Amino acid sequence: MQTHLSLKQARDTQAQLIFRLEKAIEEIRTLRGFIPICASCKKIRNDDDYWEQLEAYIQKHTNAKFTHSICPDCARKLYPEMFD
Repeated sequence: MQTHLSLKQARDTQAQLIFRLEKAIEEIRTLRGFIPICASCKKIRNDDDYWEQLEAYIQKHTNAKFTHSICPDCARKLYPEMFD
């Protein structure tokens, strides 16, 4: 009987440790997901500690492709004469 109780306690402890380890791994993945980005020019610091354009970084790390345009708010700011 004592052996079964000890085994149950060991399994419970193991389950708790696995749960805590999975939570820790999840936190690490979240922290690794942070990308330093300049608040002004929006360049991103890459893995080599250099700053590059957001689009270039994303294209290197994903299958995303970009086209460029100007949103209406920026167009009004950059070309106000077109909206007067």
